[in-house]
Amino acid sequence: MPNYYVTLEAAWLVKDAKSVDDAIGIAISEAGKRLNPKLSKVEVAVGSMSCPACGEIFDSVYLVANTSLVGLILEIKVVNAENESHAAKIAKAVIGKALADVPLKAIDVALKEG
Repeated sequence: MPNYYVTLEAAWLVKDAKSVDDAIGIAISEAGKRLNPKLSKVEVAVGSMSCPACGEIFDSVYLVANTSLVGLILEIKVVNAENESHAAKIAKAVIGKALADVPLKAIDVALKEG
C-alpha cells in the first residue's frame, strides 16, 4: 500500500495575544507542545491567505480584542493507506487525538514517491 503526505488546516484560538506575531508564536508553540513527543514528525506552520480585494498574500491570523484565530498548517506522512481519502482520515484521526478540540480539515493529499 502506498504512502502519502497529508496537509491539514487547523483553526487555533489564542487568547490574550498582544499582536499578530505574538498570536502566531503562541499558536505554534501550543500546537507543538500538544503534538510532542508522540507526533514530533508533524510539521507545524502558519497558513496564508490572499486578500479578496487586492490579491496580496498575508498570514492567516485574525486579531480582535486581544483574541486571535490563527490558521495553522499541519503536515504528516501517512504510511500504508489504501487511497487518498483513507490517508486523510488517518491523518485527521491521529492528529485529532492530540488536538481534540481543534477543528481540522484536509486540504491536500499527495502520493509519496519512492
